[in-house]
Amino acid sequence: MQQVQVCIVGGGCVGLALALGLAKNNISVMVLDAGPEPQPLSEAYGARVSAISLASQSLFESLGVWDAIKAQRATAYRKMSVCDADSFGRIQFNAQQLALPELGHIIENDAIRFALYQALQQHSQASLLFGSRYQSIHQTDSDVLITLEQGTPVMAKLLVAADGANSGVRSQFNLPISFWDYDHHAIVATIKTEQPHDATARQVFLPDGPLALLPLSDSHTQSIVWSTAPEHARELMAMDEQNFNKALSAASDLQCGLCKVQGERAVFPLTMRYAQQWLTGKVVLMGDAAHTIHPLAGLGMNLGLKDAAHLINALCEDSEEFAAHRTLREYERTRKLDAQKHIAMMQGLKELFSGSHPLKKLVRGVGLNVVDNLGPIKDLFVQQAIGE
Repeated sequence: MQQVQVCIVGGGCVGLALALGLAKNNISVMVLDAGPEPQPLSEAYGARVSAISLASQSLFESLGVWDAIKAQRATAYRKMSVCDADSFGRIQFNAQQLALPELGHIIENDAIRFALYQALQQHSQASLLFGSRYQSIHQTDSDVLITLEQGTPVMAKLLVAADGANSGVRSQFNLPISFWDYDHHAIVATIKTEQPHDATARQVFLPDGPLALLPLSDSHTQSIVWSTAPEHARELMAMDEQNFNKALSAASDLQCGLCKVQGERAVFPLTMRYAQQWLTGKVVLMGDAAHTIHPLAGLGMNLGLKDAAHLINALCEDSEEFAAHRTLREYERTRKLDAQKHIAMMQGLKELFSGSHPLKKLVRGVGLNVVDNLGPIKDLFVQQAIGE
């Protein structure tokens, strides 16, 4: 039987960040993931990227992996432009005006995973089991017994479910969730643009949903996340490349000139999920297993990393009893409040920017311009965007 203090089910960015933070603090940890081990980036850009906030950057710096992540095509963005295609409203942020070096970085998820994986391989306190599944999970008052598919038993003081939106651990322990369909599908792809992106993250609110254009390391290459009604998404995915490029160029209002998709397009439905209970005994949820939100503000990854940072601090400061019930309850309470706040904010933004009703258009136009011209309110917007 193998014994560890923490077993993490799920070797994505959030699970690996938690594992590294614990291992660096001399806490024994095992990561269990059914998928293959992370690989170095390929020549082509990955379709899944994240807008990493300054708060998430601070976490990576504390874990000692920020330089390794940055070296893998991380792209700093220094400006942000948010506009409503159906009104006259616009918000613009500029890092220089705020005395910041940048507003954040656009990074391929695979780059983050690989840097964390490489760092974990250097820690004797970390066991990484990729390509492995669990057969069963049972818990007592003080421990969790995980039996691996090959029959190996693992005893842990704490089991962390970081196994994604369709968490098997969450389902096994019947932890209830609230959810609703955003009635949006997101199309993701890499594109080339006629004009350089100028280190600017752009978001265009269209009647059917937002289009984000995120700058990549090549000055004419960007990643898009186009959230739109399911019917429209199906139409866009059915288009040949030439017609999709025309539709994308028009939707972006030619802010960077003509757009040309590179490689494959992918589409996935968007659903809000919120676990009503994050803790049962010595089993706790984090990341997408606990919450998923609309990607229109790029907050999903950063929320998960905040879960990891909070749990690292909580477990490392727990001097009397490791993973004490009060410690886990405080983690659950604090992180649930933050998730609730962001879920409500995303729903409000989605409702405000949906549709073409004249009154909504007026409110959007006036609202965005007011925010763009009033310093204190704009600063609050910026602080939210950078994750502070």
